[in-house]
Amino acid sequence: MVSDRHSVKEAIEEAITVSRENVTYTHIGDLGGLEVLQANYHHQTFSRHSHENFCIGLIDEGAQSFYRTGGEHVAPSGWITLVNADDIHTGSAASENGWSYQAMYPSESLLMSLSRDLKTPSGSAPYFPNAVINDPYLAVQLRLAFTLLKTSENKLLKESILFSALTILMMRHGKTRVEASPLLKVQSQILIVKSFLDDYPEENVSLLELSSLVSLSPYYLVRQFQKATGFPPHAYQIQARLRKSRSLLKYGHSISDTAMMLGFHDQSHFHRHFKKSMGVTPKQYIKTL
Repeated sequence: MVSDRHSVKEAIEEAITVSRENVTYTHIGDLGGLEVLQANYHHQTFSRHSHENFCIGLIDEGAQSFYRTGGEHVAPSGWITLVNADDIHTGSAASENGWSYQAMYPSESLLMSLSRDLKTPSGSAPYFPNAVINDPYLAVQLRLAFTLLKTSENKLLKESILFSALTILMMRHGKTRVEASPLLKVQSQILIVKSFLDDYPEENVSLLELSSLVSLSPYYLVRQFQKATGFPPHAYQIQARLRKSRSLLKYGHSISDTAMMLGFHDQSHFHRHFKKSMGVTPKQYIKTL
């Protein structure tokens, strides 16, 4: 009986804690659909995933722990988190009461356009070497930008503040990643496989078919693909499917149809992967569109 009461108490406490978690996901139509997130998390855990866009976050309360760039990082209240496009990262609470934060996901093309007049190689996108930064001035600018994105109807005002904050971020903390050229043959082969998975994520392709596509042995392909992308091919395919799922949901496809079209086992399988990557469920995501 005591054990039963204890279990009920734990269940109630768990329900109360989960109820305190809330997420607001917004698409800013004026800025090409820029995605903005505001969230309070206690139990949310982000699995290893990546985004095609950059992720710039600001911790409001608590602290977040996450993996990025080969190491673990902790961002306390008032600090800024930076994740480059295609960086593999995770996320979880680093404090007893979880963490609250705001984040935006600017595209590579947007940041490239903002850096046009900076002293960087023409057409280059920034690279942020540090996953966590403590820059109080920039934090104030980002917080103002987040506020205006949610409340202001004045396009000129909110874009001026947002673009100013992003430019300051790139000037103070951005670098230009230099890529080796020309690509080695195996690198170009891996890019072919990566492009195939990006273009046709719904295909139930086999490892033998992928290895045949680029004339590599299956074992060597898996090792080299993971070395280049941070994911084995099957895990990268899940990321590609999740990226395409957002596009399908934006164009009005139902959750069940999207799950089926992209080769997920069922709707719950899609739901689980989506939430661990995006921090919101597909249904919550649709409500923001």
